[in-house]
Amino acid sequence: MMEAIKKVRELTGAGMMDVKKALADSGNDEEKAIALLRERGIVKASKKSDREAKEGLVRFVVDGNKAAIVEVNSETDFVARNSDFQALVQSLAQAALAAGTSDAEAFRNTDLNGETVGTAVAAAAGRIGENLVLSRVAFMEAAEGETLAGYVHSNGKIGVLVRVAGGSEAHAKDVALHVAAERPQYMSRDEVDSTDIEKEREILTNKALNEGKPQQIVDKIVSGQIGKFYEEKVLPEQKFVKDNSMTVAQYLGDAAVKQFVRFEISS
Repeated sequence: MMEAIKKVRELTGAGMMDVKKALADSGNDEEKAIALLRERGIVKASKKSDREAKEGLVRFVVDGNKAAIVEVNSETDFVARNSDFQALVQSLAQAALAAGTSDAEAFRNTDLNGETVGTAVAAAAGRIGENLVLSRVAFMEAAEGETLAGYVHSNGKIGVLVRVAGGSEAHAKDVALHVAAERPQYMSRDEVDSTDIEKEREILTNKALNEGKPQQIVDKIVSGQIGKFYEEKVLPEQKFVKDNSMTVAQYLGDAAVKQFVRFEISS
């Protein structure tokens, strides 16, 4: 009996009393006991689902011309530092790479070691004792001549994937770091909603007039401020984080960022 308890505990991470009860309820069938523990883990997880999960980890995987990144939230930073939780998140990133999807709901229904990703996360929540939430997933695939790179900040809460056409792996990694730090919102000016720009222009114009600026120079002032807006929000126009004497576009030269995704956990 003790050998069975030890084996099931090692396989599930469950507590001794939970394992003893599962073995008793399953007629000492180890496989059925493990299934019962997983089911009960899911029940426990569902009871915790109304508690906010504001901490967690971001992890990514790059393999040749494919890459994936996931964000899994936990209730406490203590759990986010747990090696078992870290291993779970890394395995989910690997599974996302295999699944090739950026749809979190679809990903929850994909396979992870013989069960769905959603079931695995719920079972982990039951073992760990906290609400765990698979929040986001993204997948990228590079065409010929393109490079993929990822970056996760040292706190594990900010992660980035980028896809760069031309340039080196070092360029791509530097851009991933830049995106993590500077939070660009757009790839180009064309992505910015023209309605938002007109609203911004109207607000800035009225502000300048209310400050008593002469009408003849208001347009010039506002144009300069709109230009500043683009410099702050549009990736190629931002000052490069590792060398503020140049923009990201100047750093990349003939290369160009084709895609980026940035995940941040805000506790």
